[in-house]
Amino acid sequence: QVQLVESGGGLVEAGGSLTLSCAAFGEVFSFEDMGWYRQAPGKQRELVAIITSSGRTNYASPVKGRFTISRNYPENTQTLQMTGLKPEDTAVYYCYGVYVDEYWGQGTQVTVSS
Repeated sequence: QVQLVESGGGLVEAGGSLTLSCAAFGEVFSFEDMGWYRQAPGKQRELVAIITSSGRTNYASPVKGRFTISRNYPENTQTLQMTGLKPEDTAVYYCYGVYVDEYWGQGTQVTVSS
């Protein structure tokens, strides 16, 4: 059974930085795409950033220029460096991977205080 495990969430003041990490366990394949989604209270889950197996990246508009996604391919590990954090970045952040099917982590809480 494939498991994605996130780490690195926490509480930070506005303007601060955090780095999220994600590692996969139990798989025998390399994800085609990996990425991060987030879900704030009362809102739908939304894309934050995605990175392909070739290293191509795509960011949601609200985080462009502040967040950086990276991965170790073919190992299924990735990080999300978050800088210039804002209170509106507060959410549960989910690690995501695609290989035929979608795989999701359990989520890690990021809270940005004003």
